[in-house]
Formats: sequence, C-alpha cells, structure tokens
Amino acid sequence: MANLNSLDVFFSVHSFQEEELRDRVVVVADVLRATSTIVTAIHNGARGVIPVADMGEASKIAQNVDSDNYLLCGEKDGVMIEGYDLGNSPLEYTPERVKGKTLIFNTTNGTKALRKSFSADEVYIAAFLNLDQVVEKLSSVGKDVVIVCSGWKGRLSMEDLLLAGSIIYHLGDGNLPSEARDGAKVAFSLYEKFGKDLASVILNSNHGFRLRNLNSVADIEYCSQVNTHRVLPVLHEGIITDQYVTKTG
Repeated sequence: MANLNSLDVFFSVHSFQEEELRDRVVVVADVLRATSTIVTAIHNGARGVIPVADMGEASKIAQNVDSDNYLLCGEKDGVMIEGYDLGNSPLEYTPERVKGKTLIFNTTNGTKALRKSFSADEVYIAAFLNLDQVVEKLSSVGKDVVIVCSGWKGRLSMEDLLLAGSIIYHLGDGNLPSEARDGAKVAFSLYEKFGKDLASVILNSNHGFRLRNLNSVADIEYCSQVNTHRVLPVLHEGIITDQYVTKTG
C-alpha cells in the first residue's frame, strides 16, 4: 500500500520541478477537464492519447501521421482550438468519434502536467470518474506517491485538490497519519469538509465559474460524477493507454 506518511501533493504544474518526480509513482489530476476527458476517451475505445505541451508540438506530430487514425484534440483557455477535430469537453469524446483512434491532445494545464511527469517511474491519470481504479492501484504500489494537481495557469484549483483529498481519504479508510506531509493534510482536510457535496462545490469553484461562462455546465456535472468508468489510463513512453484489468474470482 502507498505510504501515506510520504505521499505528497503538488498544487499546480508550476509548484514542482521535474526532478522531484523521478522514480516516484505519479497521479495527475485535472478534473476540469483534461484528465476527465482522457478517462472518457479511453473508456469509449480510444486506442491511445498522446499528451503534448503546446500547439506547435501537436501540429508537428499531426503532420507525420495518418489522419484517418489520429485526431487532433484540445483547447486553449477553455476554447476548442481552430482546426482541431475535438475540444476538451468529455461529452464530445463519444465511441462514435474516438473508438480505435489515437488522440493528439493539447490543453492549457493538464497536458503540461503530464509532460512534466515524464521522469516518474509510473504515471496514472485520475478523475472522479475512475476514482476506485486509482485507489485500487495505489493500494498495491511500493514506491513513494505524488499527486500532481494541474491547477489553472500556476494557481491551485479546488476540484483537483478535492480529487487528491478523495484519493488520500479512501487510501487511508478515512484516516491520515499525523506525520503526513502538509500537502496531503491540506487535500485530505478539504475533502473531509466538502466531499459530501462535490457537484455543488465544483460548480462554484473558480474554474467552475470559468466553464459556466463558456456554457459548459454539462461538462462540470459530468466531471463531478464518481466511479462511472472502470479504466486506469497510464502514461508510458509518451502515450496514454488503459492498464486497468478487472479482477475476477
């Protein structure tokens, strides 16, 4: 089981250096909306997701692949990028659109956090949608765990911290050791206080207000659902695929 004494939480993509993740197990959270969208895409049959740091990298990859099997996806400041196939609303990522496709994915915060996590030993993608699968995986790892909250342009995001707190809360069966790191304590306490009213809290978060102004209330409601998708996306050698295997017996 993950050692809750050593488990750490970084509050945004700008709150850590890449070297701090080396040889650790990393969980990346961007509830609104990148990791929720990745979980949805994998759940709906996408072959894989390639996270990129910016539009230039996305365009370079897109120019060198078969457009029939790849989709260019993502957003800038919450809005779909002109010329892309899909934006960053998980509701767009239906089986009809993504099944069998590889997605080149570029977002304001989430994919930057993923790219910055390349030095980690293992990188898992978390959302409230696949909370149980993340907790189940972390309960069996033997290395130090870091939860990376993508945040918003260097600032913390309530919804990402709530997800981090939820992961920690369930890993410890509602308990957190007094020796736990400060980041874990903050996230855990936030979830203890607001975890029973996730949808409302996320809707009224700073990022929730931004999305509401973009007429994306349906996205917020969708991303606030818990344990609807039995997938565990993992980043390996630059591409995200599903590594969750349902246990039988």
